[in-house]
Amino acid sequence: MTMMKKTSIKEWEESDRPREKLLEQGASALSIAELMAILMGSGNARENAVELARRILHDANDNLVELSRKSISEFTVYNGVGPAKAVSIVAGLELGKRRMRAEALKKKKISSSRDAFELLRAHLMDLRHEEFWIILLDRANNVLSSKIIGEGGLTGTIADPKKIFRIALENGACGIILCHNHPSDNLKPSQPDIAITKKLKDSGSILDITILDHLIFGASSYYSFADEGIL
Repeated sequence: MTMMKKTSIKEWEESDRPREKLLEQGASALSIAELMAILMGSGNARENAVELARRILHDANDNLVELSRKSISEFTVYNGVGPAKAVSIVAGLELGKRRMRAEALKKKKISSSRDAFELLRAHLMDLRHEEFWIILLDRANNVLSSKIIGEGGLTGTIADPKKIFRIALENGACGIILCHNHPSDNLKPSQPDIAITKKLKDSGSILDITILDHLIFGASSYYSFADEGIL
């Protein structure tokens, strides 16, 4: 069997080479694979950098969220991706997430469930484990802060009312939005989700701190208890 010879990027038309294309047309003109190829710098004996990047993306279902979940060791299983290249890819993906966080922080007032989702999506969208967060709000629904409460399956221990309301009182919060993610991407609330929400809502009414919503985060969407009328 004859091995197909790879085509070097240097053999491409200059306007099609990722670096030259970025310089001439801007970063938005490049595909995700082309941007990854720039981060990696080179491919392997059989694939140029763009071909290798396309294969890695394909294995992640061409989904940046799935790609962001990969660890350095999961990138280095690919021939031609050593620790240095893997670090470059992970760093590039992390920059994207931090930009999302910075953009979310510009809008300090929560006017809808979508605002709350945008505030925390960069923290929660690509995790392989569950995390429970709270968004603390003043009386005008301005964001005071957002805090991680715990990790793991959603239980009374992870979403401890004493801890949640202690933090709320310390920050002078009048309202709380509960947030946690489902790594499975199934947005349907479980019975523990519903039970924890009711318990926290009842506890908050005693302290005059309103539970305004509970969001379940998936990879690119969310479920809002308030929007669904079950809070």
